Amino acid sequence: MARTPLVFGLGLAVALLVGWVAFPRVLYVQRHQPLEFRHKTHAEKSGIVQCSECHAFRDDGTFAGIPSIAICTACHSERIGTTNAEATLVENYIKPGQETPWLVYARQPANVWFPHAVHVQRAALECRECHSPYGESDEVRIYQLNRVSGYSRDIWGPSISRLRRAPHEGMKMSDCEDCHRRRNVEVGCIGCHQ
Repeated sequence: MARTPLVFGLGLAVALLVGWVAFPRVLYVQRHQPLEFRHKTHAEKSGIVQCSECHAFRDDGTFAGIPSIAICTACHSERIGTTNAEATLVENYIKPGQETPWLVYARQPANVWFPHAVHVQRAALECRECHSPYGESDEVRIYQLNRVSGYSRDIWGPSISRLRRAPHEGMKMSDCEDCHRRRNVEVGCIGCHQ
């Protein structure tokens, strides 16, 4: 009888260890971006101060996403630096006119419509509120692909328990709902879902 709590506690510890440590390691596979792109270096050397200078909106207010190769070509039609990443950019993508196959950390499911223009222009949210201060970093993060869903780990966030996470760590529906609730903004289901 005295062993029952011990066995239960041991079983619970093993289940938590498997669920919070082993399972994420099996669930996610790491991928590297095709180039070592450094936001901070670009901002310092080119004078780019707003995310929207490269990450623009379409005419309908939707977000155009990752900049096209035409944006990069404006400065990099020929090499201007000495890095291997820039050489790869110019030779493999700019000269042949081929888009860089970036891995998108924030790709949302097909049934989600997220109007960036409304959030950035009308609500005056800063990009970092959802995407972290990554734009100020010279770190190229490793992309973690969820083997089941096919989405980036950034959608769920770095912690599968979702405890002790920063506000920008996760882009789940509940994260959006929490942000709307904090700002007293009501949006029905079809405001975000198609």
